[in-house]
Amino acid sequence: MSISRAIRELRERQVHFSLYFYKYEEKRGTPTASRELNVDQHLIIKTIVMEDSQGDPFLVLMHGDKKVSIKAMARAKGVKAVRTCEPPKAHQLTGYYVGGISPFGTKKALNVYVETSVLNLEKIYINAGRKGLLAGMSPQDLVSVLNPIYVNVAVENQYPVNS
Repeated sequence: MSISRAIRELRERQVHFSLYFYKYEEKRGTPTASRELNVDQHLIIKTIVMEDSQGDPFLVLMHGDKKVSIKAMARAKGVKAVRTCEPPKAHQLTGYYVGGISPFGTKKALNVYVETSVLNLEKIYINAGRKGLLAGMSPQDLVSVLNPIYVNVAVENQYPVNS
Protein backbone atom coordinates (compact mmCIF):
# COMPACT_ATOMS: atom_id res chain seq x y z
CA MET A 1 0.00 0.00 0.00
CA SER A 2 1.32 3.43 -0.87
CA ILE A 3 1.53 6.02 1.87
CA SER A 4 -1.25 8.63 1.77
CA ARG A 5 -0.59 12.34 2.05
CA ALA A 6 -2.36 12.21 5.43
CA ILE A 7 0.09 9.64 6.81
CA ARG A 8 3.00 11.56 5.34
CA GLU A 9 1.85 14.79 7.06
CA LEU A 10 1.32 13.04 10.40
CA ARG A 11 4.81 11.55 10.23
CA GLU A 12 6.37 14.88 9.22
CA ARG A 13 4.67 16.54 12.19
CA GLN A 14 5.91 13.72 14.45
CA VAL A 15 2.40 12.80 15.59
CA HIS A 16 2.10 9.56 17.54
CA PHE A 17 -0.61 7.52 15.79
CA SER A 18 -1.58 3.95 14.99
CA LEU A 19 -3.20 2.70 11.80
CA TYR A 20 -6.36 0.60 11.78
CA PHE A 21 -7.64 -1.22 8.70
CA TYR A 22 -11.20 -2.40 8.17
CA LYS A 23 -13.34 -3.66 5.29
CA TYR A 24 -15.02 -0.51 4.00
CA GLU A 25 -18.72 -0.61 3.06
CA GLU A 26 -20.01 2.14 0.74
CA LYS A 27 -22.14 4.77 2.54
CA ARG A 28 -21.69 2.95 5.87
CA GLY A 29 -18.26 4.25 6.87
CA THR A 30 -18.51 4.96 10.59
CA PRO A 31 -21.00 2.19 11.49
CA THR A 32 -18.84 -0.33 9.63
CA ALA A 33 -15.59 0.93 11.17
CA SER A 34 -17.20 0.82 14.61
CA ARG A 35 -18.32 -2.77 14.14
CA GLU A 36 -15.14 -4.01 12.44
CA LEU A 37 -12.75 -2.37 14.91
CA ASN A 38 -14.97 -2.91 17.97
CA VAL A 39 -14.77 0.81 18.80
CA ASP A 40 -17.60 3.08 19.92
CA GLN A 41 -18.89 5.00 16.88
CA HIS A 42 -18.69 8.22 18.92
CA LEU A 43 -14.86 7.93 18.87
CA ILE A 44 -14.71 7.70 15.08
CA ILE A 45 -14.39 11.19 13.67
CA LYS A 46 -15.69 11.82 10.18
CA THR A 47 -14.37 14.58 7.92
CA ILE A 48 -17.10 16.45 6.04
CA VAL A 49 -16.28 18.83 3.18
CA MET A 50 -18.68 21.77 3.14
CA GLU A 51 -18.99 25.20 1.57
CA ASP A 52 -20.72 28.36 2.66
CA SER A 53 -23.11 30.63 0.74
CA GLN A 54 -20.11 32.53 -0.70
CA GLY A 55 -18.67 29.28 -2.07
CA ASP A 56 -15.80 29.14 0.45
CA PRO A 57 -15.00 25.49 1.26
CA PHE A 58 -14.13 24.19 4.72
CA LEU A 59 -13.94 20.95 6.71
CA VAL A 60 -16.03 19.87 9.68
CA LEU A 61 -14.83 17.10 12.01
CA MET A 62 -17.77 15.36 13.64
CA HIS A 63 -18.43 12.29 15.80
CA GLY A 64 -19.42 9.27 13.73
CA ASP A 65 -22.72 8.92 15.57
CA LYS A 66 -23.74 12.56 15.07
CA LYS A 67 -24.43 14.86 12.14
CA VAL A 68 -23.78 18.54 11.50
CA SER A 69 -26.64 20.97 12.07
CA ILE A 70 -26.61 23.03 8.89
CA LYS A 71 -28.28 26.00 10.63
CA ALA A 72 -25.90 25.93 13.59
CA MET A 73 -22.87 25.65 11.30
CA ALA A 74 -24.02 28.65 9.24
CA ARG A 75 -24.50 30.65 12.45
CA ALA A 76 -21.06 29.60 13.72
CA LYS A 77 -19.49 30.81 10.46
CA GLY A 78 -21.61 33.97 10.34
CA VAL A 79 -23.01 33.19 6.88
CA LYS A 80 -26.49 32.72 5.42
CA ALA A 81 -26.11 29.04 4.61
CA VAL A 82 -23.75 26.09 4.34
CA ARG A 83 -24.02 22.84 2.43
CA THR A 84 -22.10 19.63 1.92
CA CYS A 85 -19.90 19.66 -1.18
CA GLU A 86 -20.68 17.24 -3.97
CA PRO A 87 -18.19 14.32 -4.18
CA PRO A 88 -16.30 15.61 -7.29
CA LYS A 89 -15.72 18.99 -5.64
CA ALA A 90 -14.72 17.35 -2.33
CA HIS A 91 -12.17 15.25 -4.25
CA GLN A 92 -10.86 18.28 -6.13
CA LEU A 93 -10.36 20.24 -2.88
CA THR A 94 -8.88 17.47 -0.75
CA GLY A 95 -7.37 14.99 -3.19
CA TYR A 96 -9.28 12.25 -1.38
CA TYR A 97 -12.41 10.32 -2.37
CA VAL A 98 -15.58 10.47 -0.27
CA GLY A 99 -15.32 7.71 2.32
CA GLY A 100 -11.57 8.25 2.55
CA ILE A 101 -11.33 12.00 3.20
CA SER A 102 -8.79 13.00 5.81
CA PRO A 103 -8.28 16.50 7.21
CA PHE A 104 -4.52 15.89 6.99
CA GLY A 105 -2.57 16.46 3.78
CA THR A 106 -5.40 18.02 1.78
CA LYS A 107 -4.58 19.40 -1.68
CA LYS A 108 -5.97 22.82 -0.77
CA ALA A 109 -5.47 24.37 2.66
CA LEU A 110 -8.95 24.52 4.20
CA ASN A 111 -10.24 25.93 7.46
CA VAL A 112 -11.11 23.11 9.82
CA TYR A 113 -13.99 23.24 12.30
CA VAL A 114 -14.16 20.59 15.02
CA GLU A 115 -17.06 19.69 17.26
CA THR A 116 -15.83 20.82 20.69
CA SER A 117 -16.80 17.58 22.44
CA VAL A 118 -14.28 15.69 20.27
CA LEU A 119 -11.55 17.29 22.37
CA ASN A 120 -12.90 15.63 25.54
CA LEU A 121 -12.13 12.16 24.21
CA GLU A 122 -9.04 10.24 25.26
CA LYS A 123 -8.47 8.78 21.77
CA ILE A 124 -10.04 9.35 18.38
CA TYR A 125 -10.06 7.41 15.13
CA ILE A 126 -9.95 9.57 12.00
CA ASN A 127 -9.55 8.83 8.31
CA ALA A 128 -5.95 8.45 7.17
CA GLY A 129 -6.57 9.16 3.48
CA ARG A 130 -8.00 5.86 2.22
CA LYS A 131 -11.33 4.07 2.47
CA GLY A 132 -11.01 1.50 5.24
CA LEU A 133 -8.03 3.14 6.95
CA LEU A 134 -8.19 5.09 10.21
CA ALA A 135 -5.49 6.73 12.31
CA GLY A 136 -5.88 6.47 16.06
CA MET A 137 -4.48 9.45 17.97
CA SER A 138 -5.12 11.88 20.77
CA PRO A 139 -7.39 14.85 20.03
CA GLN A 140 -4.57 17.10 21.24
CA ASP A 141 -2.38 15.88 18.37
CA LEU A 142 -5.20 16.66 15.94
CA VAL A 143 -5.38 20.20 17.36
CA SER A 144 -1.61 20.70 17.17
CA VAL A 145 -1.55 19.79 13.47
CA LEU A 146 -4.80 21.36 12.25
CA ASN A 147 -5.32 24.34 14.58
CA PRO A 148 -9.10 23.97 14.17
CA ILE A 149 -11.92 26.33 15.05
CA TYR A 150 -14.15 24.93 17.81
CA VAL A 151 -17.92 24.70 17.21
CA ASN A 152 -20.98 23.17 18.84
CA VAL A 153 -23.00 22.02 15.84
CA ALA A 154 -23.69 18.33 16.55
CA VAL A 155 -27.18 16.86 16.33
CA GLU A 156 -28.40 13.29 16.59
CA ASN A 157 -28.30 11.12 13.48
CA GLN A 158 -31.67 10.15 12.09
CA TYR A 159 -30.65 6.55 11.41
CA PRO A 160 -29.90 3.93 14.06
CA VAL A 161 -26.24 3.82 15.04
CA ASN A 162 -25.89 0.03 15.10
CA SER A 163 -28.05 -0.90 12.12
